[in-house]
Amino acid sequence: MTYTMGVDIGSITSKCAILKNGQEIVAHAVIKAGTGSDGPERAVSKTLNEAGLNREDLTYVVATGYGRVIYADADEEISEIACHAKGAAFQVENARTVIDIGGQDAKAIKLAANGKVLKFEMNEKCAAGTGRFLDVMAQALGYPVAELGILGKRSTEKVIISSTCTVFAESEVISHLTAKKKVEDVVAGIHDSIARRIAGLVRRVGIEETVVMTGGVAQNKGVVNALEEKLECKLTVPPYTQINGALGAAIIAFEKNSRRLK
Repeated sequence: MTYTMGVDIGSITSKCAILKNGQEIVAHAVIKAGTGSDGPERAVSKTLNEAGLNREDLTYVVATGYGRVIYADADEEISEIACHAKGAAFQVENARTVIDIGGQDAKAIKLAANGKVLKFEMNEKCAAGTGRFLDVMAQALGYPVAELGILGKRSTEKVIISSTCTVFAESEVISHLTAKKKVEDVVAGIHDSIARRIAGLVRRVGIEETVVMTGGVAQNKGVVNALEEKLECKLTVPPYTQINGALGAAIIAFEKNSRRLK
């Protein structure tokens, strides 16, 4: 029996996944505390407890994400791009384009038929089009971010959020609310704004189906629908959207351990 673990340390959340024999997900965790906090340790501890394992039971551990370089308890660090590509290819057969929207960045990755990364683009210098953008907008609206997807469904006439800057977009949202625009229509405008930005990122790598969307924002159906409209294609949202990077890291850990034993 071989157990491998992937730890994805983001700026906002820490994710962890343990695989058995490179195929079966035996435990996973998401902790809303990222790099520079105790989030990674809590995610690992929770996952090990859920799996009924100790650190000594793990044959190989791979760290990925923004905080991977400062995580000491890993056998190796691997880039986010490689891990997200591997996780998406594992979850969705024939995945060719991967869209991952995290807390502070967004990625578009093009894959070959064998799952190899052919090309990628990242938006990591601006929070627009990321989970942080949604958090700021939700705060301006006075609603939990988890409710935005449901609110957006009720829209009958989405408003236009023209700014791509988070600060200016927040001002636009407040102006729309002051002008008595419906919250539902403002939310639909926010989703459309994110979709416009991400669609441009995806087009730069080239759209090839099957298109897979991962990351925490993939749980927001309003953003998924808006992106489908902009890209004119169906998006596949796999079951393990938030732990996709950690899952990919655990798969790579299994592969590296297998090669090491040959």
